Amino acid sequence: PAPSVYLGTFQILHLLEDLKMALEMLEDPQEKEALRNQIPGATAVCIREWFEENLVNHHSSNNETYQERLARLEGDKESLILQVSVLTDQVEAQGEKIRDLEICLEGHQLKLNATEEMLQQELLSRTSLETQKLDLMAEVSDLKIKLVGMEKEQSEYEEKQNKAEGLLQELRHLKIKVEELENERNQYEWKLKATKVSRILGGLIQLLVVTIVPYETNVLCCKLIVLSWHSCLERIRRTQSGNFPADDLGLAEFRRGGLRATAGPRLSRSKETKGQKSDYNAPFAQWSTERVCNWLEDFGLGQYVIFARQWVTSGHTLLTATPQDMEKEMGIKHPLHRKKLVLAIKSINAKQDEKSAQLDHIWVTRWLDDIGLPQYKDQFHESRVDGRMLQYLTVNDLLFLKVTSQLHHLSIKCAIHVLHVNSFNPHCLRRRPVEENNISPSEVVQWSNHRVMEWLRSVDLAEYAPNLRGSGVHGGLIILEPCFNGDTLAMLLNIPPQKTLLRRHLTTNFNVLIGPEAQQEKREITESTAYTPLTTTAKVRPKKLGFSHFGNLRKKKFDESTDYICPMDTNPAATNGSQKSYSGYKGLSPFTDRELDQVGQTD
Repeated sequence: PAPSVYLGTFQILHLLEDLKMALEMLEDPQEKEALRNQIPGATAVCIREWFEENLVNHHSSNNETYQERLARLEGDKESLILQVSVLTDQVEAQGEKIRDLEICLEGHQLKLNATEEMLQQELLSRTSLETQKLDLMAEVSDLKIKLVGMEKEQSEYEEKQNKAEGLLQELRHLKIKVEELENERNQYEWKLKATKVSRILGGLIQLLVVTIVPYETNVLCCKLIVLSWHSCLERIRRTQSGNFPADDLGLAEFRRGGLRATAGPRLSRSKETKGQKSDYNAPFAQWSTERVCNWLEDFGLGQYVIFARQWVTSGHTLLTATPQDMEKEMGIKHPLHRKKLVLAIKSINAKQDEKSAQLDHIWVTRWLDDIGLPQYKDQFHESRVDGRMLQYLTVNDLLFLKVTSQLHHLSIKCAIHVLHVNSFNPHCLRRRPVEENNISPSEVVQWSNHRVMEWLRSVDLAEYAPNLRGSGVHGGLIILEPCFNGDTLAMLLNIPPQKTLLRRHLTTNFNVLIGPEAQQEKREITESTAYTPLTTTAKVRPKKLGFSHFGNLRKKKFDESTDYICPMDTNPAATNGSQKSYSGYKGLSPFTDRELDQVGQTD
C-alpha cells in the first residue's frame, strides 16, 4: 500500500540525512578514508547503482512532457493526501493517549492529596506523641526528685535510728555506771561515818586530858570512851561495807589545821597531773585514758569518747582490742569507723610512719572535688575516710559508700594510683593551667577535673566543658585507663554522634594530649575482641558467693577484706622532678574485664 511505501521512503530520507550529518562531523580525512574502507563492497555497489539510476532518471525527466509531469504530480498529490490522512489518524490517536494520561494524572493527583493529608495527620499524631513524651519525661523527673527525697528521708531515718541505738547503748552503760557509783557512795558513806567516829573519839580524849578533873575520873572516862568506841567499831565491821582494814580506823592524832580524811581526791588529782606531764613522750600503750580520748577526738571519732572513758584504761587497751571488742565496748557499729581505728592501731603496732596518715578526712573531701566526684563528699565525710583509708580502700568499701558506677570506681582507682606514685603528696594534683609549651603525659596524669575542663576550653570546646562536672574525669583516668578514649570523652561531654567533625576534632586533640605510648595502648585494647566500651550506666555489684564460700563468712568480716581497689606498689617509681616519664605510672594496672568479674558483676 501507498502509506507503507511512503513511510519506507521517509525513513530512507532520514537515514540519508543522518549519513550526511555524520560525514560532515568527520573532519579528519584519515577517519573518512578508514570509514570508506570499512563499507562492504556489495553495499557500496548497490548505493552507487542507485545514485547512477537517479542521475539517469534526472536526465530523462528533463525530456518528459507536461502531461507526464502533470500525471506524476497528481500521483504525488494523492500520496500526500494519503499521508495527511494517516498523520491525522496518528494525531487523533496521540490525543486519545494524552487524554488518558491526563485522567491518570488526575487520579495520581488525588492519591497525592490523600497521601499529603495522611502525612499531616501523621505529623499531628507525632506532635501529640512528642508532647506526651515530654509530659512523661517531666513526670519521670518529678518521680526521680521524689525518689531522691525519699532516699534522703530514709537515710535521715537510718541516721536517727543509729543515733537512737547509740543513745540506748549509752543509757545502758550509764545505768551500769550509776549502780557502780551507788555502791561506791555507800562504801564512802560508811567510811565517812567511821572516820567521823574516830575523829570525835580522838578529840574527846584530848579534851578530857587537858581538862582539870581528878586523875581517877580521867582514867575512868577514858576507859568508858574506849569501850564505847570498840563497840561502834564492831558494829561497822559487821555491815557490808566493813571491809576496810582495822589499822585505818586507829586513833589518829587530832590537831587543828591538819588535813582532813576527805582530802583523798585532791591528793589523787595532783598526782595524776604530775603523771600526765611525765608520760607526754610515753609510748601509746602507756597513754592515760584522757589522752586516748583526746586522740580519738583529734582522729575524727569524738562520738565514741563517752564509751572510751568507761572501757579504756590505757593505750594498751586499744592496742590489744579486736574489731569485735570495739563494736561491743565502744559502740563502733559503723564498719568504716571501725576500719579507720583498726588501721591506725596496726600502724602504731608496726611502728610505720605512713605518708597517707598525714591526710585527714577533710583533705579527702577536697580531693573528691579535684577528681570530679563531689557528689560523694557527704558519704566520705560521714565515714571519716582519710588518706590511710584511701590506701587500703576496697571494692566493698566503695559499694558501702554508695559508689556503684563502674566509671567512678575506675576514676577513684586511678586517682589513688596517682597518690601512690607521688607518695601521697597532698599537692600533687594540678588545678590551674600554667605556661606549658610541650605537655607530657606525666604532667597530664596529675591534672585535676578543673584542669581538664580548662584544656577543653583551650581547644575550642568551652560549651561542653561544664558537662564534666561530677563525671569523675581527671588526668589519671585519661592516661592510666586503657578503655578511656576519645569516644568515651565525647560521650561524657554529650557531643551528639551526628557531629562527626566536632568528634574528630576532639579525638585529634585527645590523641595529641595523651601521647603516642598511651595512644598505642588504647588502640590495642580497642581492637581486642574482649573490649567493652565504658558507659555511664555500667554498675559494679558485689560478687555472688557460691556454696563453698559460706564457711568463710563468719571468719572474714566486712572490715577485714583485703580486696583493695588499688593495690599498693611495693617499689613505686619516683616521679618528683622534671625527669618523670609516663612509664613511672605503669606500676599499677587499672581494671580489666577479668578483674571486674572477680570483684563483682557489671550491668
